[in-house]
This record gives sequence, structure tokens and C-alpha cells, in this order.
Amino acid sequence: MRTAIITLTGETLVQSRFHGTEKLPKEGADDYEQRTWRNKVHANNDGECVLFALSIKNCLRDVAKFLSVQIPGKGKSTYTKHFKAGVVVPRNPKLGVHKNDVEGEWRHVPASGVAGDGKRVMRCFPIFRNWKAECEVVIIDDTITPEVFEQHLVEAGRLVGIGSFRPINGGIDGRFEVESIQWI
Repeated sequence: MRTAIITLTGETLVQSRFHGTEKLPKEGADDYEQRTWRNKVHANNDGECVLFALSIKNCLRDVAKFLSVQIPGKGKSTYTKHFKAGVVVPRNPKLGVHKNDVEGEWRHVPASGVAGDGKRVMRCFPIFRNWKAECEVVIIDDTITPEVFEQHLVEAGRLVGIGSFRPINGGIDGRFEVESIQWI
């Protein structure tokens, strides 16, 4: 078992957490969006914005599937299942912004949330520009060596991304670079 403290930096990160806030009586869709868009941010109990830990874990899982790097000496086996089951991100890393201070960006998006859907509406999304986060990653599976982890993490930032509108889903936001990896 190994633990890595990783520092990630990126230009733009967009969040769109489901919040389920109820509409007020006689409240229109635009008024609802204006009132509730900040609820789409991931935040801790103190209102500090965070990266959702599961999104980092899933990013690593997705890049392992995308790259399909074969494990030396294991035939056609790849690292995919090892990243899926053998990596844990125990805490949501902080982004250094309070929920009340986050910037919002209005975008013209499909009303259903499904790309290619005909009807489009304006929605506001929490956006973080020039963000940085330090994150603990525990690698339980010894099949994932430090070199393999680093390779996958770098490629995850380039090809998969995190948050909404990320590259793996055809978007341009959510890419990140690995500033540092410290092994404990």
C-alpha cells in the first residue's frame, strides 16, 4: 500500500452537482436558476468549495480504461480493474474558495442535460479559474507501481479531466496538470 500527496492545477473547472432544491411557488425557471446555481458546487459543511473525491478516483479509473496499458507478464490484462478497485481518495480536497464567493458562468445547454437534445436553455454553473488542489490518494493495489500511477495521472489530466464539460465527454474544461507527487 502506498500513499501519494498530489497537487493538481488547472485553468477551468466547472461543477454541476445535483442539488434538488425545490422551486418556490410561482417561481419561473430563470428565477430558480438565478437563485440556486451556487448549490451546484461541491462544498464541505463550512461552505468551502472542494473537488469531489470520487470524481478524482473515477478520473483515474476512466483513464486506465481509455489507455488500456497491459500489465507486464500478465498477458493481455490491463490496469483498469486495479485502478477501479485499488485506488482510494479518502477526502475531498479544498479549492480555496468559499461557496458564496464562487464565480458563475451562464451557458446555453440542452434542457434535458443530454448532448444533442433539441431544446436548449441558459443555465449557470460554478466555475473555478486557475484552480489548485492538494489531494491524498491511497493505492491499495501493489500492481499499480509509482511509475504506472504517475503515467496514468498525467494522462488523466490531459485526456479525461474532472468536473462538467470535461474532455472525455467532448468538453474543453476540467483538464489539469500534475504539479507534484509526494510519496509517503
